Amino acid sequence: MSSSTTSPQAGTSVRGPLTRSQRLDRLPFTRKHGKLLGASGIGWALDAMDVGLISFVIAALSVHWELSKSDGSLIASAGFAGMAIGASVGGLLADRIGRRSVFALTLLIYGLATGASALAMGVGALIVLRFIVGLGLGAELPVASTLMSEFAPARIRGRVVVMLEAFWALGWILAAVIGTFVAASGPTGWRWALAVGLVPAVYSLVIRLGMPESVRFLEKQGRTEEAERVVRSFEASAGIDTPEGAPTTSELATDADAAVGAGADGTRVDADEVGAIPAADRIETTGGIWSKPLRARTAGLWAVWFCINLSYYGAFIWIPTLLVDRGFDLTRSFTFTLIITLAQIPGYAVAAWLIEVFGRRWTLTVFLTGSAVAASFYGLADAEWTILAAGCALSFFNLGAWGALYAIGPELYPTRVRGTGTGAAAAFGRIASMAAPFLVPVFLVAGGQVFVFAAFSVFFILAAAAAFTLPEQRGKALAE
Repeated sequence: MSSSTTSPQAGTSVRGPLTRSQRLDRLPFTRKHGKLLGASGIGWALDAMDVGLISFVIAALSVHWELSKSDGSLIASAGFAGMAIGASVGGLLADRIGRRSVFALTLLIYGLATGASALAMGVGALIVLRFIVGLGLGAELPVASTLMSEFAPARIRGRVVVMLEAFWALGWILAAVIGTFVAASGPTGWRWALAVGLVPAVYSLVIRLGMPESVRFLEKQGRTEEAERVVRSFEASAGIDTPEGAPTTSELATDADAAVGAGADGTRVDADEVGAIPAADRIETTGGIWSKPLRARTAGLWAVWFCINLSYYGAFIWIPTLLVDRGFDLTRSFTFTLIITLAQIPGYAVAAWLIEVFGRRWTLTVFLTGSAVAASFYGLADAEWTILAAGCALSFFNLGAWGALYAIGPELYPTRVRGTGTGAAAAFGRIASMAAPFLVPVFLVAGGQVFVFAAFSVFFILAAAAAFTLPEQRGKALAE
């Protein structure tokens, strides 16, 4: 069975049996893609805002409640403990009930819990609520990147996912603004800052009603007519007509040479360009993420997630408090953190460009190595300008690395375990997130800030080494 579609712009017919995934892969970046990216990205930014806010809240409570570093560590780690469980469970649920449903549910959970945190009357209540917040946050992040990966055209998939991750910078900047002008405004400022977290609860309703479900997930569930409607809506957004007589189910192209079609500009393209998977790149497995064909990439991905989480959260959760310890007042500490945070945006921009030029593996490795160098310089910085310069460099390289990591993760697994694979890696990484807030005070006692950031530098180097073991997926179709 074959389908034939015609682009009214080019008047070129598409010959050969294209799967729905191939039809999505051949599309240009359309307005429909933009709406999906925006909807997912806003959720992503709200996540970042919540994670970023807690670092300012801890710093504020250290002044207003005389919060000890150990209590601050417990508050931060409770959130990461929830994220570890949430990432694992969320990934499993995404492979069973759908990406869109899990995405909306997690926004609702963490939005309500963050709003409730504003009413906490003691450290114990704040710790419990931060754990619940973490459940939602941990599940949402890998699910959002998986959903976006499954819709993005193959030739720009990495760039699109890095663009999604770039919303993290916007959320963290928003957290820095709220922290600087709200959390630092007085004894109850931190409560008003957390109250903003109710926004995701409302936004979850928009997400649930407006976002399409993954076509690959729908096909695995046998919901082919719904999958066909979603694909046709994206084709219509690209100006490609699907005739009324086209089938509602697709046959897989067994001969890659037969799958030929038309690109967005009307030129003839071959199977590789519309998403056929070369035989050498196919993953033949019926097992899970630790089956023989997948175990090496799973191990490498877990190692990167662990090391980057430990270094990133160890540094950025504590930077506002460490600046206060250096003698900066609360407002000045938060202002410095805001400036450092702004450097995330060019980091994402450069990573988004490089990831389709040099590939995922090289981009991730280079940015992790740059993070290691920047962390070393930050530990040695003593003047205000060196603190800002080193902090901006750390922010630039570290968040660029995060963008590349979220891009490569979903590409490593076939559809039926894609959510599980990305969620499990994120969950393993959250173990390091839980440990990081406790390690920083210990490292400070052992050797001061120089020792703290030297340790982060070592973990960034380990992450870079693990990243280089991952297979390069640039321009390849997602495995089915």
